[in-house]
Amino acid sequence: MAVKMRLQRHGSKKRPFYFIVVADARSPRDGKFIQKLGTYNPLTVPATVQIDRQKALDWLHKGAQPTDTVRRILSFKGVLFLKHLLRGVGLGLFDEAVAMTKFTTWSAEHDAHVAKRQGAHKKARMDSRNQPVVRKVVEAPVAVAVEAVEAAPVAVEAPAAVPVEAGEAAPVAVEAPITEETKAAE
Repeated sequence: MAVKMRLQRHGSKKRPFYFIVVADARSPRDGKFIQKLGTYNPLTVPATVQIDRQKALDWLHKGAQPTDTVRRILSFKGVLFLKHLLRGVGLGLFDEAVAMTKFTTWSAEHDAHVAKRQGAHKKARMDSRNQPVVRKVVEAPVAVAVEAVEAAPVAVEAPAAVPVEAGEAAPVAVEAPITEETKAAE
């Protein structure tokens, strides 16, 4: 039987809330499961994750395959790092005490980083609430607008049309060459 660690959706429409469960791969998403490992709420900043690390680690050792999202959640909570460290202990690279000190050091740094992100988000929300709704429109100085109008080149008028007598050929109109002044005027 293939066993998966996956999310089981709960919550109302557009307000998701998930249980992290271990279930048979053939069972439906919100159907029967073997064991509940924790919860995941993506609506909070940062996302709120509560998981039993020991149960998740036991299921990983038994061969349960996490989905992509659950893998990221387990990595965020340090379960995969702990599995990595325990594999090093099993291979004889270091003892269990060293592995646990590495994990507690990582966990403390991670918790401080998450608290910093929460504080920054809370501060940003408070700052956005304190800003006025109506903003003043900054007007351009009038002198600059007048100078721009005066600096524009004046268009030269074409000569008046010459009357054509019967029997004579009509004069051909010749266009004036385009210069930089006429380009600027356009």
